Amino acid sequence: MSDQQLTSDARAYHLIDVNGIPLADHIAKDFEDVSAFCPDPSDVLIASFPKSGTTWTVEVVDQLFHNGDAELCKRAPITTRCAFLEASTRIREEKGLDLLKRMDPPRLIKTHLPLQLVPQGFFQNKCKIIYVARNPKDTVVSNFYFEQINMTTPETGTWEAFLDYFMNGEMEWGCWYDHVKGYWEGREKCNIFYLFYEDMKEDPRREVVRLMKYLDLSLSDEVIDRVVAQTSFKEMRDNPMANYSVFPKDIYDTSNFKFMRKGLVGDWQNHFTAEQAATFDLDCQKRMGPVDIPFRALL
Repeated sequence: MSDQQLTSDARAYHLIDVNGIPLADHIAKDFEDVSAFCPDPSDVLIASFPKSGTTWTVEVVDQLFHNGDAELCKRAPITTRCAFLEASTRIREEKGLDLLKRMDPPRLIKTHLPLQLVPQGFFQNKCKIIYVARNPKDTVVSNFYFEQINMTTPETGTWEAFLDYFMNGEMEWGCWYDHVKGYWEGREKCNIFYLFYEDMKEDPRREVVRLMKYLDLSLSDEVIDRVVAQTSFKEMRDNPMANYSVFPKDIYDTSNFKFMRKGLVGDWQNHFTAEQAATFDLDCQKRMGPVDIPFRALL
């Protein structure tokens, strides 16, 4: 999909092909600057395909870095505490690169870029990289609802049309299958901590401890328990510094659906028909090929 016009007067934009990956025009125009970004070795990159648990992971890591101090972690909205690397002024008050200039290392940085588009400086400086992945059925459902509140993108259309859109790899940021496979296959070479959303839901304390160790931190059991409690779905949903409610309605219109909608595993069963689920499973098996990523809750 190259330079494709997406219609809707208020929400129109182009997808531009950047090295084989469709990116929104407002992100693609600054991509050379993004690609040239050189992080500090202490910076931590949190990567994901959209709606896979990124916000949750960012909040956990920020709390780990600040010893579970709830008030300190409410010092600013999450979008200021963690810089969105490729963000443009279309969706933020300032570009991600400009925010990074104002932040002191170690910085939390998030990206939705596939691994091959991540600036080489992250690998050259051996930065820690956390990739959070979610099973594809829940991912597509979550994206479907997010696009309904996201006023900066074209209108979603029907569920059936959006599902085809996802399966055909026509999403902004590229094909989900290639995205998750890229980080999985590069995890050892690039020192990537591969985190699964379903594991976080099953045993958040276990995964918080694993993240803590990966980040070379040593926190008490009391602090770990506090971090787990303060980053629960309910706590984050009600926390204006974490739930994206600071955004105006011309960016995220949450009149019908909240940014943090359900946070469940298996909600896809309320949306897929039996036929759609069967078709999706076959397509997933074909697209994933021999790469065996241990996703759960697919069936």
